[in-house]
Amino acid sequence: MRYLHTMVRVEDIDASLAFYCGLLGMTEVRRNKNERGRFTLVFLAASEDVEAAKANQAPMIELTYNWPEEGKAGETYSGGRNFGHLAYVVDDIYATCQKLMDGGVTINRPPRDGHMAFVRSPDGISIELLQKGDALSKQEPWASMSNTGEW
Repeated sequence: MRYLHTMVRVEDIDASLAFYCGLLGMTEVRRNKNERGRFTLVFLAASEDVEAAKANQAPMIELTYNWPEEGKAGETYSGGRNFGHLAYVVDDIYATCQKLMDGGVTINRPPRDGHMAFVRSPDGISIELLQKGDALSKQEPWASMSNTGEW
């Protein structure tokens, strides 16, 4: 398992970039705009990690900006809602999820696609697990499992 990123939701992407990049000196490594999902993801790396982060070999911060509905103000985050999740890449997502389930952990978002799952720590921290490399072939019981709770 390897640590990938920490995701935080931001209300104003420009103000956040001014803080993280302008003041802290972080560098934007990549940006993904998702028209269908109505969000933008901006991945930032610390100055000493930029080259490694470009090769996905250093941890990053993922700023998630959820676009407001037309004519409405954006969401205001409170009570920890702005913190999203920790993310790790794993060698075998099915084996990892099975080990967690065997240990009494609820799989909040099962790896139905052979690529991504979400669980929560005992303290309620959301953790994203991503399959290393290509997604695994769909397998039961994962393919037909429903989401449980929040992730």
